[in-house]
Amino acid sequence: MHLALTDQILKEVEKPARYIGGEINAIHKELCDAMIRFAMCFPDIYEIGMSHLGAQIIYAMLNEREDVWCERVYSPWTDLHKIMKEQKIPLFALESQDPVKDFDFLGITLQYEMCYTNVLQILDLSGISMFSADRNNDDPVVIGGGPCAYNPEPIADFFDLFYIGEAETGYDALLDLYKTHKMSGKFDRNEFLHEAGKLPGIYAPKFYQTHYGADHTLTSFKPIYEDLPHTIKKAVCMDLNDAPYITKPIVPYLKVTQDRATLEIQRGCIRGCRFCQAGMIYRPVRERDEKKLETLAREMLENSGHEEISLSSLSSSDYSALPELVNYLIEYAGEQRVNISLPSLRIDAFSLDVMRRVQDIRKSSLTFAPEAGSQRMRNVINKGLTQEDILKGAGDAFLGGWTRVKLYFMLGLPTETDEDLLAIPLLCNEIAKLYYELIPKEQRKGRVQIVASSSFFVPKPFTPFQWAAMDKREDFLRKAAFVNHAMHEQLNARSIKYNWHDASVSELEGILARGDRRLSAVLLYAYEHGALFDAWTETFHKEPWDEAFLKTGIDPAYYIHRERSTDEILPWDFIDIGVTREYLMREWEKAQNGVTTPNCRDHCNGCGAAVFGGGICYAH
Repeated sequence: MHLALTDQILKEVEKPARYIGGEINAIHKELCDAMIRFAMCFPDIYEIGMSHLGAQIIYAMLNEREDVWCERVYSPWTDLHKIMKEQKIPLFALESQDPVKDFDFLGITLQYEMCYTNVLQILDLSGISMFSADRNNDDPVVIGGGPCAYNPEPIADFFDLFYIGEAETGYDALLDLYKTHKMSGKFDRNEFLHEAGKLPGIYAPKFYQTHYGADHTLTSFKPIYEDLPHTIKKAVCMDLNDAPYITKPIVPYLKVTQDRATLEIQRGCIRGCRFCQAGMIYRPVRERDEKKLETLAREMLENSGHEEISLSSLSSSDYSALPELVNYLIEYAGEQRVNISLPSLRIDAFSLDVMRRVQDIRKSSLTFAPEAGSQRMRNVINKGLTQEDILKGAGDAFLGGWTRVKLYFMLGLPTETDEDLLAIPLLCNEIAKLYYELIPKEQRKGRVQIVASSSFFVPKPFTPFQWAAMDKREDFLRKAAFVNHAMHEQLNARSIKYNWHDASVSELEGILARGDRRLSAVLLYAYEHGALFDAWTETFHKEPWDEAFLKTGIDPAYYIHRERSTDEILPWDFIDIGVTREYLMREWEKAQNGVTTPNCRDHCNGCGAAVFGGGICYAH
């Protein structure tokens, strides 16, 4: 294989192993005329992209087809980006090192809004026209998917298609349709995109028109052809046991963010936190069979040599066969000298017992996510967690040998008051105080460490808070300063450390999360004037974005600092996730009144996800 980059360039860039491919379990195929070439892109650096489970599943799934060769593409870091621009080196896929522009499809997973300028980087370095309207028959079909595709409108002009939902169910039909058009000998891009737009879960944005009123709100959204659907229903894989999965994970040459085998035990979440987009868009809850998971775990570890395996789920504690699975993994891991990682666990007696058996307590910390300090605020967001629960979990952890606790909070939640903010340091102090009450002085291993972090609330589509106003940057900073000052006034302040996120990044995330097509001009201007890797603290610069809004005449406050009417047409309303608008409105009203909703396992709340005909909705 001939590398796309010269030895000289590889010597000049940081971590050249990001760009050479050839890892264990990477898939290589013999090319033929009938083969569809699919470039699977994660628009961030190699270490982040290689850690993403969804992209790995799609890579393995597409390569199961003999007529498809799926390869990987990641964003070049800023050093290589500069060299590729200067020397006009086209972006390439890792396996073949061939230019992305030569592929049939460029699939881009959209996991967070702050990667949008990286999407433009991918198109730019590939030599693909930025706008779908400017592409010709020889250009790859650019298709987006992932959680951000549930509001594709801010980036709709840059994509030919979006896949709304879970990839296991619909990609075969899309690829078969492409092959039929391609093999006809007279491939017409627009004809293919038109036909693709009729497939379940596929959205072809160029064939939909938007109109706006004098107040700038959306007044209509409809297809330009009568045979295209007005509503795109998400594609859902209801049987995870028969779904494709990774049995031969690619083993990278360098350390990546999640350097381990990942075992997805279930999809969806029963909890119904009102700020959580994933908890709504991945409904209904579906579990993998415990015996199937045992088999997958063995195969992944044996085929990769990984020394750690992690359970993947929005809430692992809610997996019904967790005790049986964990006991099996602990026994197997002990024999194979493999570590077990158990994220997303509630801190209860069972979880602490398990973690004690699989972790080195001296080196590890426990994580709680109360999200809010006061019980009133936790009721507003439907967290389903009381202060008694938190203190009992912390107390059990201290008695079990842990001395470091991480706490995650959000500032700027709907209906929040200064009293709610003050409850954050008070809760931190109570947890620290509990340690000193429970653990005798002679048994303590130094001072307890309470590390509290707060992010700023960003209202997301398809949540009950999608109508909420977002705080201004100065409000966020005032609240963070208020909490920080109150932390220092606590009796146990020496045991508490507090930090918070960048408010400018949160504001931009909010704009891109709930924006519409008019933002494409802002995105393009920002990228062309230096915005790139906006999710990274060291590379995020506010100035290109401020200038972009100014030059395009778009007011960012319109998108974030106003509460939206429940009668307003939202840019993402044309997507049907199963969870109904009526349910989200009921939850929005309950939130404002501080009324909680039981979890899905305790009581069906009629969210609408039962329309998919399976999962927890039919489990009882």
